[in-house]
Amino acid sequence: MSISERTPPIETKFPTMGTTIFTVMSALAAEKGAVNLGQGFPDFECDPRLVDAVTEAMRKGLNQYPPMTGIAPLREAIAAKVEAIYGRKYDPVSEITVTAGATQAIITAVLAIVKPGDEVIVLEPCYDSYVPNIELAGGKVVRVPLVPGTFRPDFPKIAAALSPRTRAIMINSPHNPSGTVWTRAEMLQLQELLAPTDVFVISDEVYEHMVFDGQLHQSAARFPGLAARSLIVSSFGKTYHVTGWKVGYVAAPAALSAEFRKVHQFNVFTVNTPMQYGLASYMASPEPYLQLPAFYQRKRDLFREGLARTRFRLLPSEGTYFQCVDISQVSDLKEAEFCKWLTSEIGVAAIPLSAFYGGGFDQRVVRFCYAKKDETLRSALDRLAKL
Repeated sequence: MSISERTPPIETKFPTMGTTIFTVMSALAAEKGAVNLGQGFPDFECDPRLVDAVTEAMRKGLNQYPPMTGIAPLREAIAAKVEAIYGRKYDPVSEITVTAGATQAIITAVLAIVKPGDEVIVLEPCYDSYVPNIELAGGKVVRVPLVPGTFRPDFPKIAAALSPRTRAIMINSPHNPSGTVWTRAEMLQLQELLAPTDVFVISDEVYEHMVFDGQLHQSAARFPGLAARSLIVSSFGKTYHVTGWKVGYVAAPAALSAEFRKVHQFNVFTVNTPMQYGLASYMASPEPYLQLPAFYQRKRDLFREGLARTRFRLLPSEGTYFQCVDISQVSDLKEAEFCKWLTSEIGVAAIPLSAFYGGGFDQRVVRFCYAKKDETLRSALDRLAKL
């Protein structure tokens, strides 16, 4: 009896999911030789001292499995940083967990606390992993739009979305894609709204060190009523210009961290050892992340100055390394079509904001990333000047 090759049919968990707009636009940018201001990653190198610290760890033989929760020196450095900046003391043993990047941290947080049938509020536009994460956990996504145009939280709508089945709300400040930064008053309002509930908060704070114009980042860690119910996510990749390293962390109360770690240990188990030692050594100086706001604000200002000479209408960029613009005075095309046209005909790639909405809401706004060398930004601006 001969046995033929046959792959059994599979029922997809994501029947409507296709290739992400980020992949599509990056491929088109490469094909057309466009300046890629679409995908959010730097095109410049990190501090050589950080590479040296990781290299030294490798040469010392620190190449085997680390503890599941992360090496003690790195967890201690994270806890010290959070306390110094935000005034919240986390126990590095029981309340800090090192993760394989922020995206892994977010899905692990969702899987740890969301059960089938639970509702999770997401504020749109939002990072594209949130909704699939909730769906994988069997949760129900409850979409609440941020205020169009300003992208500020709409608390009456958030309050209306809360129900006895609400398990968590996912917040993101500084916000990708809009660059909006939540204020202290808004965080206090969220704290007050959630106080009588048992709703958890997953606070995506990967751009925590990119807040401009003298503002402070209002981490959930600053607010006792939020910190007690929050899993706070951050990213070394974003902070130290090493997105490809995929190392991040979660800070959460011990009871929440214990549940998070139950999933983490069977998800990735642990995170690469030499990079943890290198990061722990590098964190001995706070200077790199304390200088980051000025570093990116200068790039923001350079980019905005050039964009001001086009017909784009600039939206505020209070944080992150993203700049959104209204295209209404430039083109009648919808956002996605405009981005493809801009890439193909002008030679600059951007991302449509509609890609961050479940329903593809089109408000004639696109997003650029300015985490680029000055010469990259100037090259893009030279091309955009044709508009």
